[in-house]
Amino acid sequence: MKEVLKKVLEDIKPSKQEELEVKKVAKQILSKIKIKGVKPVLGGSGEKGTWLRNTHDIDVYVKFDPKKHDTNEISQILKKLLIKTFKKVDTLHGSRDYYRVYKEGYTIEIVPILDIKTVKEAQNITDISPFHAEWVKKYGKGDEIRLAKAFCKAQYCYGAESYIQGFSGYVLEILVTYYGSFENFIKNVARWKPKESIDIEKHGVKLNQAKTYSPLILIDPVQDDRNAAAALSKEKYNKLIQAARKFLQKPSEEMFEKKEITIEDLRRKAKDKNLILLGVKPLRGKEDVIGAKLVKALEYLRRQLILEDFKVYDYGWKWNKEALFWLIIDKEELPEFKEHQGPKLEQKKHVENFKLKNKEYELYEKNGRIYAKTIRVYRRPEELVKKLVVDDNFKTKVLNAKVL
Repeated sequence: MKEVLKKVLEDIKPSKQEELEVKKVAKQILSKIKIKGVKPVLGGSGEKGTWLRNTHDIDVYVKFDPKKHDTNEISQILKKLLIKTFKKVDTLHGSRDYYRVYKEGYTIEIVPILDIKTVKEAQNITDISPFHAEWVKKYGKGDEIRLAKAFCKAQYCYGAESYIQGFSGYVLEILVTYYGSFENFIKNVARWKPKESIDIEKHGVKLNQAKTYSPLILIDPVQDDRNAAAALSKEKYNKLIQAARKFLQKPSEEMFEKKEITIEDLRRKAKDKNLILLGVKPLRGKEDVIGAKLVKALEYLRRQLILEDFKVYDYGWKWNKEALFWLIIDKEELPEFKEHQGPKLEQKKHVENFKLKNKEYELYEKNGRIYAKTIRVYRRPEELVKKLVVDDNFKTKVLNAKVL
């Protein structure tokens, strides 16, 4: 394993030249942010020393004095300056508006925050970001964290965005620091139970119940009332556990390489089952919002197929400029007739209503209930999917879609 990790680190760690280039671009951006009494600083993984090679994203935090500036005005003050300074400025809507600018192939996100002395003074979650960086830097696990990030990216479980619901960079930084190394991280992940709880700084605070629904409870080391892993889904949690077990059985560099899912891969996966592919054009707007709508659109298709008695073995999606949805379904055509369950026989009023609504069908009793033998509308999944992609529930979530 150590030999594999050594080789992987050589591939994912930024070279000295790349580090110098990033610092140069960051310095140029920082020098252009000139507002009296305001301090622009490098943030994110660049500041923590946990970023991966060929990552052309830079985070900058612009610190405003809370004694001189109101939390509600700092975004607009920053925006006015950026519009005057840069050719293109994109506004991103979060808990507080922040901005994206571009320079020499780099994407720079510029975030206004309050320059606070303690976490308790924060008026917005982003105000706490510098405290995160300070905590991560204190333990110096940069290279071990890089390995964890590369591994999770390759396994499609990296990112806390609502449409991914995976492990955020900060969550991985906490976990690797807690376990001490990537190797110990992987060994422990492989042993995780359905509900894991970690309190690295031993705050001992009991969280609000709403913050404990995620499969991993990870108390933020700098904010004792926050579950840093609250956005993590059970699916991505289990995905990492399975990947960790596989890696321990046979350590390989391939498990750090993100493989693009192809249609041929999906056909092989489907084997003798029915593979339905959809080309989907997303709506325009903020990435997180668009992604969330795509997830809801796919989930809507899956749910409707199940309601119509189709067995969905697997489903998923990938997204670049356009999205590809796939569903793997039983190939057998469903029977012509469908058993429609009615109320219990003792519910006489409901039984009579059921009989009236289904008077054209054959009615019968079974296990203390009344049933109707109805004609099935959709016997093949393709027929139902073609109908679903043009109905309003689906069309509000995507621009358009077609069965491939």
